[in-house]
Formats: sequence, structure tokens, C-alpha cells
Amino acid sequence: MEKVRIWAFACLMISICLQSCENDLRDVEKVSADNSLLPVDKSYGVEVIYSDSAIVKAKMLAPQVDRYKDKKYDEMVKGVTLIFYDENQQETSRIVSDYAIRREAEGLVELRKNVVATNTKGDVYKSDELIWDEKQRKFYSNKMVQVTQKNGNVLFGTGFESDETFKKSRIFNATGNFPSGAGLMQ
Repeated sequence: MEKVRIWAFACLMISICLQSCENDLRDVEKVSADNSLLPVDKSYGVEVIYSDSAIVKAKMLAPQVDRYKDKKYDEMVKGVTLIFYDENQQETSRIVSDYAIRREAEGLVELRKNVVATNTKGDVYKSDELIWDEKQRKFYSNKMVQVTQKNGNVLFGTGFESDETFKKSRIFNATGNFPSGAGLMQ
């Protein structure tokens, strides 16, 4: 009698385990059937040129770009580099980040995770997020930003906006340590 109870209990446990596995498999099938979560196109070694009247204004480099048609955005999960040029094709600024998403309809590129921007003056801007408004040709962020000037001064702020060259920038709620007589950013 005891063996029958143990056998019945074992069969009951096995059927419960199999049934729970079956539910998980159904969920997996539902998720895998949802093609809207999958990229339509994966491209590797991508270089996008932004130009105006046949003059290169900027270049975007990404090791991988995943394009999502239904959601209308491109995702750069392996990072991105943006390089901006002046009218003489000289580099004015460079921005790198570990992740980016480009929303084509809005004309926005959201740079996230370890965003670092440099300008020709040698200033370095660091933040967790930086938004590039392609239409207005400016950068902005509502996240903490740290700016290290070429002369060693360090400035912190709760937000930021700048032109694409990072020459005309504004730091919101700025704090920092500056030696007496040291000039602030313009």
C-alpha cells in the first residue's frame, strides 16, 4: 500500500511538472510569433553621412544597426560615434556612446550609457544621456553632466544644451571648483 502511495505521488508530481513546462512553452511560442519585437534588418559596419548641398556636415558610425519597421526607429546596441565637421571638412566635435536609438520621424538620436563628447577646444562632456535634435541642430540633456575643460577645471550640472560643435553650450544649475581668476565656459 505504501508503494502505491509513493508511486501515485510521484506520478502526480511528474504530471504537474510537465503541465507547467507546457505552459511555459506556450508562452515562448506566443512571444516568438510576435514579429514586431524582431528587427526587420540588421546591418553591420554602418556609416551614415549627413550632408547639405553636397557638403558633409556629420558622420555616424555604428558597428551594428537594428532597424524596426513597425516601431519606426533604428537601434545601435553596440554603440555609436558621431563626428561633426565645419565647412572646411575639419572635425569640430565627436560624441561616443555605448547605446543609441534614432527616431527618424522625430529627427532625434538618443545617446545613452557612457556618453562622452569632445570639442576642438579640448573640453570633455560626460553624461548618461544626450539627445541630438537633427532638425534644430543641437544637443541637450536633462541628466547630470560633467564638463572637464582643457585647463583642468571641472564643472557639474543638472542639464545641458549646446550647438553641434559644443562651442556654445549652457550648463544648468552649474557647480564646480575654479581657481581665482579662472574663466567660466562661454
